[in-house]
Amino acid sequence: MKRIAILGDIGSGKTFVANNFGYPVFNADKEVNKIYKEDRRVFVKLKKLFPKYISSFPVDKREIAKIILNKKINLKKIIKIIHKEVRKKMKSFIKKNKDKKIIILDIPLLLENRINKQKDVLIFVESRKKDILKRLVKRKNFNKKLFDKFKKIQFSTNFKKRKSQFIIQNNFEKKSVKRDIRIILNKIL
Repeated sequence: MKRIAILGDIGSGKTFVANNFGYPVFNADKEVNKIYKEDRRVFVKLKKLFPKYISSFPVDKREIAKIILNKKINLKKIIKIIHKEVRKKMKSFIKKNKDKKIIILDIPLLLENRINKQKDVLIFVESRKKDILKRLVKRKNFNKKLFDKFKKIQFSTNFKKRKSQFIIQNNFEKKSVKRDIRIILNKIL
């Protein structure tokens, strides 16, 4: 099984690209949302750490945002709890799809959290900064301060680009993205 990991800046369209490969996708952001909505153990841990902010189950992402914006260290504390659960879900996804030719990993902090393996095919999704900002501002609950905090814990886009074997120029048009994906798949299969 080949593991393809999608890298890129926040809002560059990593999920859009990942979903156009036509192979099973592990989407870490979706898993985090599920954890907040469904995992009572995580709720209990977060409530114990942040009793002023976490009020009821399921965990409200607006409460998480307030926690992160309150103190710099809080983001690291949350990541420590959440990423442990995301890793479990990823392992389960990989096991479930072990007979597939390819799986796609859409994990924003893949390199930062050393989740990637040596043999992973890394693909960097590049988009124009102005397109990214336009898309981010349209997102429900977009918060510039929160965005800045997440940017600070990520490796630079230049570093991610250098680590990648392939680059997809994402103009958010399915046709050109699918063409680039076909070219990449022809090279790695």
